[in-house]
Order: sequence, then C-alpha cells, then structure tokens
Amino acid sequence: MTQPAPYPLLSSISAPSDLRELPASELTVLARELRAFLLESVSGTGGHLASNLGSVELTIALHYVFNTPEDRLVWDVGHQSYPHKILTGRREAMPSLRRKGGLAGFPRRAESPYDTFGTGHSSTSISAALGMALAARQKGEDRHTVAVIGDGAMTAGMAFEALNHAGDEKADLLVVLNDNEMSISPNVGAMNNYLARVLSGSFYSTVREGSKRVLDHMPPMREFMRRAEEHVKGMIVPGTLFEEMGFNYYGPIDGHDLPSLLKTLKNLKALPGPRLLHVVTRKGHGYSPAEQDPCGYHGVGKFDPEVGLAPSGGPGNPTYTRVFGQWLCDMAETDPKLMAITPAMREGSGLVDFSERFPARYFDVGIAEQHALTLAAGLACEGMKPVVAIYSTFLQRAYDQLIHDVTLQDLPVLLAIDRAGLVGPDGPTHSGSFDLSYLRCLPNMTIMAPADENECRRMLTTGFLLDGPAAVRYPRGKGPGVAVEPTLEPLPVGRAEIRRHGRRVAMLCFGAVLAPALEAGETLDATVINMRFVKPLDEAVIREAAEGHELVVTIEDNAVAGGAGSAVNEALQRCRLTVPVLNLGLQDHFQEHGTREELLSEAGLDTPGILAAVRRRLADQGKGEQDCSDPRARVIS
Repeated sequence: MTQPAPYPLLSSISAPSDLRELPASELTVLARELRAFLLESVSGTGGHLASNLGSVELTIALHYVFNTPEDRLVWDVGHQSYPHKILTGRREAMPSLRRKGGLAGFPRRAESPYDTFGTGHSSTSISAALGMALAARQKGEDRHTVAVIGDGAMTAGMAFEALNHAGDEKADLLVVLNDNEMSISPNVGAMNNYLARVLSGSFYSTVREGSKRVLDHMPPMREFMRRAEEHVKGMIVPGTLFEEMGFNYYGPIDGHDLPSLLKTLKNLKALPGPRLLHVVTRKGHGYSPAEQDPCGYHGVGKFDPEVGLAPSGGPGNPTYTRVFGQWLCDMAETDPKLMAITPAMREGSGLVDFSERFPARYFDVGIAEQHALTLAAGLACEGMKPVVAIYSTFLQRAYDQLIHDVTLQDLPVLLAIDRAGLVGPDGPTHSGSFDLSYLRCLPNMTIMAPADENECRRMLTTGFLLDGPAAVRYPRGKGPGVAVEPTLEPLPVGRAEIRRHGRRVAMLCFGAVLAPALEAGETLDATVINMRFVKPLDEAVIREAAEGHELVVTIEDNAVAGGAGSAVNEALQRCRLTVPVLNLGLQDHFQEHGTREELLSEAGLDTPGILAAVRRRLADQGKGEQDCSDPRARVIS
C-alpha cells in the first residue's frame, strides 16, 4: 500500500489557481501544512526561516483573494517569499534552494511568472509596484497591483518617496505593511480586526466618498469633518502619516488570523486608489525556537528542527566579520572619538559586542545607507572618527553620498566593507563584485584588501589612522587561519609584499585570492606578490614584476572591468612598460548562486583555474610550462 501524502492539501496545489478552488474553511489546515513543510525544507537546505514562517497566512490570503499572476504581487527583499515559491509551482524544487542551478533565495523574474519583480535589496517593492500600476492605467488593463513590504524596509527613504508619489498619482495600488515588530496584544485583536473590516467595507467607503462630494460645496464644514475623522481614527489606528501621504489606511490586523485577512483583502480589492493595509505578524510563528530567537533563525544553515540551531562561536578560525568586531572594540578602548555606524546590520556586520559595550557611540540608522554615509561625514566634520560597517552591495546604494559628502570633502571616514567578492548562496543581489571598481575611481580614497585575518586587523588600523577616507574590503566567512595579533599596528601605506620568489611569471594578488595563487605559484615556480593596497598601488613592485618576468598576472575577487587589474594596467602604461598581462577576476556577467567555492571555481579563481589560465597564456605566447624552470629566467629580488 502507498503511504498517504504527508501534506495532503499542500500536495494538491501546483499553482494559485488550485488554491483558489479550496473552500476558505480549509485554508487554516493548509497553513499548518505549509508551515510544517517550510520548516522541514529550510532545515534541510538552509536559508531564511523566521521571516518566512511569519508570512504563511498572509501569502495564502493574497494568492487566494487576488488573481495572480494576472494581478501583480511584488515582494520586498524576498526574505518572506518562500511560501510564495511553494504555492506557485516550486514545491518539489525546494530541495535545490540556493544551490547552484537550483531555486534562487529571492524572487526572480526568470524563475517564475509569479515573481513579478526580482529583488534582494530592501525597500523597492512600492516603487516597482507603482510602476506596474501606472503601466496598467496607461494600457487600460483592469488588474490589481499589490506591494508587500516589511516594517524594517519602511525605514528606508525610498519607500516613503514611493508612497508620496503613489498618493499624488492616486494610483490603484494596495500596499501591505507586514509588521513583525509590534506585539499582537493589545494593539491587534478582535477590535482592530473588526475596525479594519469595517473601514475597508463598501458601506463605510461609500458614505465617506459621498460625504466628501456633498461637503465640496461647503468648504468649512468639509475641513471640520476631515479633521474630526482624522482625530477619531488617530485615537484608534496609527495611520495618520499614511493618510497624509494620500493613502487610505486600514489596520492593524492580525496577520495570522486567516478569516480576518481574507475578509479585509476582499474588501480592499473592491476599493480604488492608494490603500495601505497594516498587518501584524510574528517572525518564526509556529516554531517556538524561532519565535524566541527570530534574529538567530533569520538566516540558517542546515539543522535538526527537533534540536534547533547548534550554538555558534565554536572552535575554528574566526570569520573576517568577527575579526572586525574585535578590532572595533579594541580601537574604541584607545580612541574615544571612534563612532560606529551600521545600516540595520548589527549582527551581520559584527557590531553586537560594540553596541553593548559602547552604546553611546553606536548608531544603527535602519535601512538607510545614504543617511549612514552622510551621518558619518557630519561626525567627521566635528572631529569624530566614524567607522561605517556595511556590506559591499549595500554600499552601492549610498554611492552619491560617498562621492559628494565623504571623498569630495576628504573626510576621515573608514568603510569596513563586509561580504566583498563572491558571497555564495545569496546570489547576484548580494555578491560584492564591484566595490574595487566603483571605489578606486574616487579621488582621496585609500583602498585595501586583506589576504588573511591578521592583515585585515592591521588594515583596519591603517585606515582608521589616516586623515581621509579609506576602505577595507573583506570576504564573507573565515580566513586561512593566520593568528591575529592583539596589537593595533598599521601597515605602511601603499606597500606590497613579495610572498614567493619565482621565474618568468609574476602573480599580483589582491585580497583573499592570495591563498590559491600561492598554491598555483608553487606548481609554476612563479613569483607571488600580495599587493595589499588597490589604491595607492605599489608601483615600484609592479615595475620590478614587469621588468623581471615575461608574464604579469593580476588576480582579484572583483569584476575585471575597472578593477584592481585595470589599475595595474594603467600603472604599466604610466611607466611605459610593455609586458604581456593576464587579468583574472570576475567576468562581465552576474554570478549565479551556489557555494562560494563553486563560484570561485566557475570564475577560475581557485588553484586549478589559475593554473589553467596561466598555462593557456604561456602556450599562446609560445612558452609552455616547461620554460618556467629555465635557469636563465630572471628573479626579482
């Protein structure tokens, strides 16, 4: 006999059209199955868990009420989009989540017609959904547009820019604010659910709009009634701000109460214009460990749901993030002017200890990268020494502020750039592939890339002590295992180090790619140089490499276009040196998701890839590998 399906209702759904065939009375059972499947799936693959557990009922309700994909559903960031993926035909593919060739960890247009907008960075959903709503209006298409955005994403100015524009356009747009920071009680409960249903109902809407038309002929009375309505609603709901921006506000409503969600969404679907529904959910809902520790269960690796996550901080090499966090505390002990800033990435950037030990000198500005950079500039103007801890891809969002407010004014702001280079499973939205390219073109900027943990600490000290803007970019994960010295010793600015003397081939390495380059250098008997500084370059060592070798190879975990290798090419031109050059790095396409090791191998930045590329170039030059052992080859001293 065949075993019954462990998820009978869920297994019957291959698309939202199947979901809409179910009676509403069965949706609560479906939610239990979906939550159980989600926990089983993510615990086996790793990924974002707590936020997805909290969005189960909301996802079911949205796909049940709206005719997706004809109606457009836009998710913000995508941390809460796994239930959406499962209900839109990708349930059986979930074991491939975030693996090479498998499902992406975020919404992606190429993956499904239900993924109406690709995302990975915060606060884009309202802008994108507004664009879709305006396009529908222009084309005369009768369809609905819904943006789902979290309370954290609402800390970004971009979200409010979009709200302001949508209200001004009177666009036919529903924004669902998924608030998982408020407590369910006492603000949300039967009374608020009831009020949301009433305020979104046709009777209230008809009376309100009809009254406005009548009162148009009595301006003083209309203004009195408008103020009276705002006063009454302001005592009940926290929506005055959204109302002022042109949105009709509804809620807050319990995001785990399916009957209330369904009724309210059906009411709102029938209403025109800009509407905002405030839904309160709980991260990790239905799985007690994630409810108690939503931050710890935000992004997880594989784990046993019966046991929970294993304690972190076990034996092994420290991560670069941890090296930074320790350095930050140590430097703060010696310099009271140090101020630390993060755009909502306290845990991810390693600032937990600092925030607890130096709370008056710690600033989490929310998802507001632009503000973070200009805040740092203002602090620097008054003699403070700001350190901005930020991911490489998040720094992209503050590029104008970096140029205009920091580097143009030559202010001493240190950027501690985490997740530089290939990050792995999070995919192209989070790969720090471009920071060397977009940083090195900026005047006054000093740029460093450490090859190991201790060098990272010394570079942070170097950048902090400079009287101008500086950046230290380091990868996700652990280093090669070099012991970290407790001192705060800087490096000589712009000075490279020769790590291996060899013949014919000189490898100029920037950052974490030094380790595989050293292995390749042993096989090729090549010179290997740890460049350390991308700007200023050590032009003396570049000249020696060019004059003493027949092939110069640059290696970086960054886009080749405009990267560190390009800087070396420019230096060779300035020195009027002609030598064959091979630039190894990330080619002109976005790298897909997979493990960091898989992606480095695909990019040719692991040891076999470096060996293969150098051998091909030597062969193209008519000099096979056997020539590398020629005793007449010159060695730089």
